[in-house]
Amino acid sequence: MSHSTLAPPRRRPNPSTRRQHRAAYLFILPFFVVFVAMLVVPLGYSAYLSLFESKLIGGVQFNGLGNYVRAFLDPAFWEGLGRVAAFLVIQVPIMLGLALFFALALDSGRARGSRSIRLLIFMPYAVPAVIATLMWGYLYGPDFGPIAQIARAVGLGTPDFLSAGNILGSMMNIVTWEFIGYNMIIMYAALRSIPTELYEAAELDGAGQFRVAWSVKIPAIRPAIMLTVIFSIIGSFQLFNEPSLLNAIAPDAITNSFTPNYYAYNLAFVNQELNYAASIAFLLGLVIAIVSYVVQLGTQRRERLERKGQR
Repeated sequence: MSHSTLAPPRRRPNPSTRRQHRAAYLFILPFFVVFVAMLVVPLGYSAYLSLFESKLIGGVQFNGLGNYVRAFLDPAFWEGLGRVAAFLVIQVPIMLGLALFFALALDSGRARGSRSIRLLIFMPYAVPAVIATLMWGYLYGPDFGPIAQIARAVGLGTPDFLSAGNILGSMMNIVTWEFIGYNMIIMYAALRSIPTELYEAAELDGAGQFRVAWSVKIPAIRPAIMLTVIFSIIGSFQLFNEPSLLNAIAPDAITNSFTPNYYAYNLAFVNQELNYAASIAFLLGLVIAIVSYVVQLGTQRRERLERKGQR
């Protein structure tokens, strides 16, 4: 074999390049340390706990997948999951629809004082979730709440927002009030990045504001909308602050298994069933991953079909 066919020797990076590589790794090292310590290690420990069972006689014993089988047969877990599914199907479209409407309205430039309006819409997100829930709990109060007092003053009776039949809708209202601004900012930022040439071309073709929004703006910000959908799915399954805080004023309407997240908390810290709580948490994470993947896969498939149709 001639020397001409041999691969050229690899050049060793010079000292300056090596220093740059070391500096880059040092900069990202704190993130990886925190990531491993705060996420990977707790997840691994929870997975370990979920494989055991604590018994009065015999202590902690290996249980394999017994806790997961118990969760699949647990009606309380499925009832909580059903409530979260109803929350997701009803609340998320309303919240994201309003967020998209406000983002389009602000981007059109026809709303006077758009900066102030944008700040007012976003402001509820700056309120901590605990404070927001306590505030709305006071507003919902049947005795001293201002909504009930106004309703009685005009002869409408006392609305029972904290009853078993209405409590889920009341939580939907709280979460919608909190997160419309957050999702609106994501969509608005995506709208501001669209080249103005697209709008001008559509207007030259005679398209009005509604047609431009439907045919140009919304398709252009579809990735941002998809991001808000995924965030909202995850947030719905993680519903915890609202039931845990409203439980104090509506104990008959909110059970210890109102949502899977709240159920896992009560199992771990009230019933002292840490192993079973860990399995519930892992199953909930699996459900979140599956639902998010199905939604994203459906969106990608629809986009491929649209591109084929355009060809």
